[in-house]
Amino acid sequence: MERTIKASEFKATCLKLMDEVAETGDEVVITKNGNPVSRLVPYREKPKSLFGCFRGQMKITGDIMSPIEDESGGWDEERKLALILGEDPD
Repeated sequence: MERTIKASEFKATCLKLMDEVAETGDEVVITKNGNPVSRLVPYREKPKSLFGCFRGQMKITGDIMSPIEDESGGWDEERKLALILGEDPD
């Protein structure tokens, strides 16, 4: 959830706002003359590597190594050539 606050109000309450943002995770947009100029967001550690960043969020079911069977009878060489040439393979 995003909240908007005037720069003068932010100046007077910045330490309290920083604690609120850290606790709730909600963002605060800071405005000057009604225009957004800055955003206060909670700090989040960046992963050191993309490897493993989705660990625990995905589940593999079935065999992921075997080729998928094609209902039309498979990929023969004529079909491959037609696709390469941009023609209709059927």
